[in-house]
Amino acid sequence: MINEYVNIAIEYVRSGLVGAPQMVVNIVFALIFGALSSIAYWISKLIMELLEKIVLKTETTWDDDLLTSTLLNRIALLSPGFLGMYLLPKFYIKTPTFFDPLIHIYLAVIICWILSVFLSNLYEALRKRENTHVYAIKGVFQMVRLIIYGVTAIILVAALIGRSPMSILAALGGLAAVIMLVFKDTILGLVASVQISANHMLKKDDWIIMDSHNANGEVTDISLTTIRVKNWDNSITHIPPYAIVSESFRNYQNMRNEGGRRVYRSILIDLNSVKFLTKEKLQDLANQGFVPENAAGITTNIGLLRAYLEHKIDTDERVVKDMLHMVRQMEPTASGLPLQIYFFTSKTAWKEFEKVQSDFFDEVFACVHLFELRIFQAPAGSDVQSLSH
Repeated sequence: MINEYVNIAIEYVRSGLVGAPQMVVNIVFALIFGALSSIAYWISKLIMELLEKIVLKTETTWDDDLLTSTLLNRIALLSPGFLGMYLLPKFYIKTPTFFDPLIHIYLAVIICWILSVFLSNLYEALRKRENTHVYAIKGVFQMVRLIIYGVTAIILVAALIGRSPMSILAALGGLAAVIMLVFKDTILGLVASVQISANHMLKKDDWIIMDSHNANGEVTDISLTTIRVKNWDNSITHIPPYAIVSESFRNYQNMRNEGGRRVYRSILIDLNSVKFLTKEKLQDLANQGFVPENAAGITTNIGLLRAYLEHKIDTDERVVKDMLHMVRQMEPTASGLPLQIYFFTSKTAWKEFEKVQSDFFDEVFACVHLFELRIFQAPAGSDVQSLSH
C-alpha cells in the first residue's frame, strides 16, 4: 500500500517536470530526497530520545550503560541510508546503480560506528561491575573492534571497485604471509589476550613478579599489544601479552585474596651453644614467662626456644591461625643450625607486613641469649682484631 502511494507521488512530480532538462529533474529529486532524509532522521532521533527516557526509568542499570544517547543518535543515522536504498532507485530510473556504492559505503560506515560505540559501552559496563571488571577483557574487545574495522574496510573497497567482498577476501588470502609478518605482534597479542582472559591468568591490579622482564609491581593496564606494570619503585615495565603465556611469572594476588602473607625466614644457631638446661635455668626462664605450656618435658635450650616461638606464633593476633604455621629445624650446615620460622600474617600490605615480620624477629634476636644460645655469624674485622690482643 505504501509502495503504491510512493510511486504515485513520484510519477506526479515527474509529470510536472515534463520537458524540463534532466539536470533540473535530478536537482529537484535530490532536494526532495534531502528533505525526506532530514525528516526521517529527526523522526528517528525523536524515537531514540523517547527510548532513552524509557531506558532511564527502568530499574536495571545494564540498559543505561549500553543504550547511551551517543549510541541511539548513531542508530538514528541509519534511517537516511535505508530511505536512500528504497527511494533513489525510484527517483533515478536510468542510473540506479550510481547510488548503490554511495549507499553501501554510508551504511557500512554508520554500522561500523554503531558497533564501535556499542563495544565501548559494553566494555565500560563490564569494567564497572565488581564481578567482571577484574578480568583481562580489554584485549578481547580490541580484537573484536579490529575485526569490525577490517570487515568494514573490505566492504568499502568492494563498494568502490564494484566487486564482491568475497573476491576481496580471496585476494587478501594471497597476502596472508605478508600480513602475518607485519602484524605478528598483534596476532600473538590477540591469541595471548584470549588465553589470559579465558584462563584468568592475570587481571588489572594484580601484583606480579616477572624476573625476565624486571617487573615487580601492580598491573595497571592490559591491552592487545602490551601489559603495563607499575613497579614498586614507580618505574613502568611493558610486557608483551604472549610473554605472559609463554614464560613464567608469579602472581601474588591470591595471597591478597586469601588474606594471609607468608613469613618464611630462618635464624642460624651456633651448634656449640646447644645444650641441656639446668633445673635452675629452667625455673629462671619460667619465672620470666619463657616456658609455655607446650614446653612440658623439654630440657634442651633449643627445644625450649622452639616451643616458645611456637607459643608466640599461636598467641599473636596478626597471625592467621587456620593457615600453616610452625617452627622447625633444618639440616645443619657449616654456618650453624637453621631454625626456620614459618607462618602467615593477615597484614598483606607491604609496609604492614614488614612491620609484623620485623617486630617478630626483633624479639627473637633479643631473647635467644636468654636460652644460652648464640646466633651464628661470620667473624667481623673487629672480631679478628680482638684476637690479636
